[in-house]
Amino acid sequence: MRDIFFDLSVRSVRLNYLRSILASIGIVIGVIAISTMGMLGTNMQLETKDQLSAGADTIVITPDAVRMGPPGSGTTSPTASSVITKTQLLKIKQAAGSNASSIIPVYSTNTEFTLSSIPGRGMIYGIDPDQITEFLTIENGTNIVGADDALVGSTIATNFNLKLGSMIKVGSSTSGSRSEVKVVGILKERGQAADSVRTDNAIVVSKDWYVKEYGGKDEYPQVNVIVKNVDNITGTEELITAKLNTNAKTPVVRVSDASTQLSSITSTLSTMTTFILAIGGISLLVAATSIFNVMMMSVTERVQEIGILLSIGTETGEVRRMFLYEAFILGIIGAGLGGIGSLVIGYSVVSYMIGTTEYFFLPDSIVYIPAGMLIGVVVCIISGLYPAWRASNMDPIDALRSE
Repeated sequence: MRDIFFDLSVRSVRLNYLRSILASIGIVIGVIAISTMGMLGTNMQLETKDQLSAGADTIVITPDAVRMGPPGSGTTSPTASSVITKTQLLKIKQAAGSNASSIIPVYSTNTEFTLSSIPGRGMIYGIDPDQITEFLTIENGTNIVGADDALVGSTIATNFNLKLGSMIKVGSSTSGSRSEVKVVGILKERGQAADSVRTDNAIVVSKDWYVKEYGGKDEYPQVNVIVKNVDNITGTEELITAKLNTNAKTPVVRVSDASTQLSSITSTLSTMTTFILAIGGISLLVAATSIFNVMMMSVTERVQEIGILLSIGTETGEVRRMFLYEAFILGIIGAGLGGIGSLVIGYSVVSYMIGTTEYFFLPDSIVYIPAGMLIGVVVCIISGLYPAWRASNMDPIDALRSE
């Protein structure tokens, strides 16, 4: 059976078409803001998790962070207090034992370089060539073979238009001490790798070349332990920690894995997402005020109509329902347009800010569109509660007398 009060609500929206559309625009903006911000935050988290999962089987060991800067930051000199020594590396091997499939010590520092007279800056890693392919993927070219061979990250290769065979001058142009390396391979993009060997903006050389240029033989800013079984990673960490950090008050090394980093990064991203969602929610509060104003105007303009309805025996609940229908219609219009806008704008924002839409249509991300639409409709209905209550509680005689 057709609901006449719904028809009256539709008629009211049509008669005040422009006002209704303008009121719905606030809901459109609110839905887009909440959905887009939610999807952006979720896509950031999903990408981070995916990148860190590549090193889920890797334990990262660095000197105690209290006494040094980040690995390769150049804030400390390679001394026993800021590096992992040969003796400590031996202890790591003993502690890891059969749990480790590979133990990879890594030299690193921040350096200047020149490509075709264009200066640049990035990390340089010194690694045993036989171990490079155990945790790095060469996308184009070959592994290091010659003494002056080098691999470069995807970002450097793209920014400087590097090709296989390109020559790179490594070192400061002001110091006068510069050596050349030849690009023999380009590494696959790694992003925020769990093992902290972030090669996208880096050069990878052999450990012998690194020691020849920078010194510090057997003094490593970090050591990576790749375990055979991920389920044993916590136990292996505990063994390494017990072996090296004999004094709990003054730890010698910091031992971590992907789960530790993931927990910290996810917590930070979740806080950021909540914050930007709150900012998006402010626009819905503004929209709620607009809807409330429109509904109050609708009640004021239809006082005599309300008086007639009440005088012929229409129940107060039916009058309330008529105005709630109107608020619901405005919400559906705003939420529908907002949902379409969220899909288009959200996709564009995620693509621009993150660089990939690989995770955009996953349930964890796309759910923000229907969620934002639902919130928009609920906000409209809540905004219409008081105007509907006021209309239903009018005195029929006073309403009929009004002009």
